[in-house]
Amino acid sequence: MNLYRVKVIALASLVAGLVCAVGSDGPSTNGPVLESQPQKQPGDVVRTRVGLIKVEGVIGPATAGYIKRAITRAEREQMQCLIIQLDTPGGLLDSTKVIVQRFLAANVPVVVYVAPAGAHAASAGCFITLAADVAAMAPATSIGAAHPVTIGGPTGESEKQDEVMKQKLENYAVSFIETIASKRKRNVEWAKASVKESAALPAEKALATNVIDIIAKDLPDLLRQLDGWNVNGKVIKTAEAEIVEIGMLPREKVFQLLGRPEVMFILMLIAIYGIIAELNNPGAIFPGVVGAIALILALYMAAILPINIAGVALIVLAIGLFIAEVYATSHGVLTVGGIVSFFLGALMLFDRAEPAYRLSLSIIVPATVVTALFFIFVIGAGLRAQLLPVRAGREAMVGKVVRALEPIDVTGGRVFIEGEYWNAVSEVPIEKGQPVEIVAIDGLTLKVKPKDKQ
Repeated sequence: MNLYRVKVIALASLVAGLVCAVGSDGPSTNGPVLESQPQKQPGDVVRTRVGLIKVEGVIGPATAGYIKRAITRAEREQMQCLIIQLDTPGGLLDSTKVIVQRFLAANVPVVVYVAPAGAHAASAGCFITLAADVAAMAPATSIGAAHPVTIGGPTGESEKQDEVMKQKLENYAVSFIETIASKRKRNVEWAKASVKESAALPAEKALATNVIDIIAKDLPDLLRQLDGWNVNGKVIKTAEAEIVEIGMLPREKVFQLLGRPEVMFILMLIAIYGIIAELNNPGAIFPGVVGAIALILALYMAAILPINIAGVALIVLAIGLFIAEVYATSHGVLTVGGIVSFFLGALMLFDRAEPAYRLSLSIIVPATVVTALFFIFVIGAGLRAQLLPVRAGREAMVGKVVRALEPIDVTGGRVFIEGEYWNAVSEVPIEKGQPVEIVAIDGLTLKVKPKDKQ
């Protein structure tokens, strides 16, 4: 019991911390982050400084918060510019919009550098690159296919309405990227084609068609080429600049992790396992607490990630089929149906999102197998045990045969069973020592009848 209390207290503390963090609606960027800075001494040579952050993976709320904080610090410390090294397959349109707005309002030059070799700025990354004051790419990188997704998923609208919304989203994305390209004096026609036709370009062609400004083989080369660049009337000096790398805060790393679809999927499975295990074994406490925490986090993430409601419905149906198998004799049909339903539900859960937000089969297949085994052997065994006849206690005495210790009739008598003396009555007179069968229990008195000799 003490162990359970310790686990519950620890988990309660974790929930409190997560709720406080979630209540802030993502990483906070309202105020400056105080960081220690070296004090200048007389005679010191003042070197120019350049900020550097590295953004990898999908673009989400955590990424937007990280970039906004980095720009704020670069402005506060009067850095020459902020370089964002980018490698992304895409992301959410709402987060992209937040980043672009911060770029346009920044008081420090923002440089987006698609690197290292093999990196790409696809989908949301294309919007972000075009919105930078200076757009740079490393050799053997690519840009384009600008199809970001919106927050949230379908809610059961008809196919016609879905097509209308899709067209509205495309029109908005075209208008958005056209505005960005015009503001930065880049190739507007190609920018529009990147949304409408999923157009993409390698670094060399992007430079030749006025999509980007610089091709740099590495960071030192980029700094050399940026030196003397005029950005909004400010000439930046980067040739001998000190690079100050701005890392992600722990909370930003946590929210970045929570923005991954596979993390939400795993949390959803933990919620299912924990809550059902608690219902199957009331009083265990630990699985119920873990399941509740996972459920809250999964619901929070469902408001951020593009969820397909049909996928959720199929997973819920699968759980129902697994449980129904325990109570109905289907010779495995319900179990097979549950496995198929769960697999299809997991496959469809993020199917309307771009590839960066879809679950891979390397996650779906093991999850389907583990879930099926969990319900068949763990939960199924527990539910079947609840359906077995009572084997102990008062109810277990009904049907047992004992010998009368004394004559028994309607007025009374006694028997000895399970180490105890019980009062007994019978509508048929019974002789001492005669076998009797217990047919019912009335308070502290057993109702018995003579046991026929076989």
